Amino acid sequence: MGTVGMLQAAGIGAGDEVIVPAYGNPEVAEAVILAGAAPVFADIDPDTYCLDPTYVRACVSERTAAVVAVHRFGHQADVAGLRGLAQRHGLFVLEQGESQKPYEEAAQRRAHATYLSGRLSGLRTPTGSDGHTYQQYVVRVPGNGRPDRDAFARALRGKGVECSVPVKTPVHRMPAFRRDVALPETERAADETLALPVDAALSKRQLQRVVSACNALGGLLQPAF
Repeated sequence: MGTVGMLQAAGIGAGDEVIVPAYGNPEVAEAVILAGAAPVFADIDPDTYCLDPTYVRACVSERTAAVVAVHRFGHQADVAGLRGLAQRHGLFVLEQGESQKPYEEAAQRRAHATYLSGRLSGLRTPTGSDGHTYQQYVVRVPGNGRPDRDAFARALRGKGVECSVPVKTPVHRMPAFRRDVALPETERAADETLALPVDAALSKRQLQRVVSACNALGGLLQPAF
């Protein structure tokens, strides 16, 4: 059963609000609308990129009926915290996960992530929390906003290192879902995050190439104009 069906099965529909993350793809917000409810965007934990129960609590209203917790990049959302909040307010909690990698592949990804985190400088590396499966290895390129991250990505690609921006536009900034809401952690993550290669098939030489290319750039670049 998809997200729409699970929301409808829980009796959620017209007149209800469902709290969702804006950092990610629009499918979750779309599912809420298809169920007949209204999406409400809450901010994220800056380390896991998942909904932060503290911010979710601030979004709860008399119309709130559910929360959709999305596990992101291999980080687990704070489901226990969200369920505790849900019990106090009579809310339904729906989890959305990512497709899990086979055990051997996940273990190799963790090993590659450990190698990168121990050698990269000038970047903020992922928080290696228990259970992190590194579906993506997402770093932060800190600086003065999006031009720094984008210039860094272009420079890496110029050196032959594949990388991608995991979330280019937060959902609450997309025309179909535009909301005048303050989500500073979501905005900052969208401006700074970059996914580096961590595939299980990468060789030691390829990982060394990623580290060398990143460290040669010094982490920070002047904004591109």
